[in-house]
Amino acid sequence: METKTGLYLPHELIIQILLRLPVKSLIRFKCVCKSWLTLISDPHFAKSHFDLSTRTHTNRIVFMSTPALEIRSIDFEASLNDDSASTSLNFNFILPESYSNLEIKSSCRGFIVLTYSLHIYLWNPSTGRLRQIPFPPSNLDAKYVCCLYGFGYDHSRDDYLVVSVSYDKSVDPIEDNISSRLKFFSLRANTWKEIECHGLVKYTHFPYYMNANDDPKVGTLFNGTIHWFSFRHDLSMDVIVGFDLVERKLLEMPFPYGFDHEPIDCDLWIFGEFLSLWAMGDETIEIWVMKEYKVHSSWTKALVLSIDGICIQYDPPICFTKCGHIIGTNGGTGLVKYDGNGQLLENRSYYNEPCGPLLAMYRVPAFTPR
Repeated sequence: METKTGLYLPHELIIQILLRLPVKSLIRFKCVCKSWLTLISDPHFAKSHFDLSTRTHTNRIVFMSTPALEIRSIDFEASLNDDSASTSLNFNFILPESYSNLEIKSSCRGFIVLTYSLHIYLWNPSTGRLRQIPFPPSNLDAKYVCCLYGFGYDHSRDDYLVVSVSYDKSVDPIEDNISSRLKFFSLRANTWKEIECHGLVKYTHFPYYMNANDDPKVGTLFNGTIHWFSFRHDLSMDVIVGFDLVERKLLEMPFPYGFDHEPIDCDLWIFGEFLSLWAMGDETIEIWVMKEYKVHSSWTKALVLSIDGICIQYDPPICFTKCGHIIGTNGGTGLVKYDGNGQLLENRSYYNEPCGPLLAMYRVPAFTPR
């Protein structure tokens, strides 16, 4: 008599199949059996799933329009006029007050950092899960202001860090007494830690002669380091300051020779595979790239975009596509796309009123936030 046997798949093959499934399917498949629940919940599996997914998924931009809280995700590799490249994201979180105070601050590996009042949230758009992170104690003191802010991934510890640099606004910076405090929140340790620096850290997001606001400058993540366009008060000069997420220490890099722009008109971004600077003039935008990381002599003026005669309110560039196009925002209501020669290709508005901050480099996340 013939005996029927069930289909058997080797465990290694099951892992390879699950690694190639979308996030929402994986969440459902946790209920199949205990072994699948254990496998899918393993942080190493989540890391492998993310690494594999980045080979096939495109980068996206996120618009957040308040107070209605409409969140739109746009594939910036596609045409701006391709409606199929734009999707809505669900944000199933009820705030006690208006959504107008909710802001996108940063992103890394698909996770998005949001701030609301005195709260920090880590949001996974693929799962809808939201994790609240407490503000650092110094930020609850009214005399301290958070001036530099960032979020990144420490691959050596498989840990995500929220970094905050704050300064004592009660100190007169003209007296050269200003000092800063550097703290980071470890998602794995679930706690804030202050970095012990040799001497006083003297970084802010503005020089003493400028009118500062309380909005922190969001750092640019590149090569495992968060970078800020900053001002060092003890030397009275602009510098690029970075926080190495693995070494967990600060580093400084000078600006390129011949780079002479006011801080309000320039900032850091990622241009192709390089740490870069953009600087806006009356009719042009200069783009400088550091072709060899941390090598000052490798700074090169790579491109000059002409914005003369363009009948739009042009804002800084935010991302660079695989085919060499540059995308910027149009007055906070839409996007514009340029080719590598600075010629305007597309201009698309999505809202009638300026929306919230833009977020570039959004990717499919690891699906199990800690």
